[in-house]
Amino acid sequence: MAPMDAKPKGMQPGPGGRVIVASYGRDLEDFTVGDVYEHRPGRTVTQADNIQFSLLTMNRHPVHCDEAYAAGTEFGRTLVNSTLTLAIITGLTVDDVSAKAIANLGWREVKLTAPVFVGDTLYARTKVLDARASRSRQGQGVVTTYTEGYKQDGTIVLSFERVSLVPRREGAQ
Repeated sequence: MAPMDAKPKGMQPGPGGRVIVASYGRDLEDFTVGDVYEHRPGRTVTQADNIQFSLLTMNRHPVHCDEAYAAGTEFGRTLVNSTLTLAIITGLTVDDVSAKAIANLGWREVKLTAPVFVGDTLYARTKVLDARASRSRQGQGVVTTYTEGYKQDGTIVLSFERVSLVPRREGAQ
């Protein structure tokens, strides 16, 4: 397997052209307080996702894996495991928020505001609340974000604050 910085042989840009290398994630200096990221693509939750995640994590509550039981609840159908919803929404944010993170420092105020059902498509948007140099780790920074997860109809299903430790660009003051 080629290293990440390997250059392909033989392909050169045309006259006046450039070579543009895809980037993944952000350094501290790329975060601006108040910016909002609309994360794409979304993710449609399947029955297999819900059952496998629930059983993998030992959450055998029948509302997540027994359709007959779930039909008799106030929801009338299988409910997606809320920790799966949290995992998917967090995952949707990675490209924009934490792909370069050194550590996820934690979540605050996780709120579940509406049910998610099999077949729902989840999306997320994140607002940058704070971005600062780390007081204890030179060359690193702390970013605080607020994320809302929502369904295809716009209903917000989950929200949380997240704190991430991210790198600073080399030589950044």
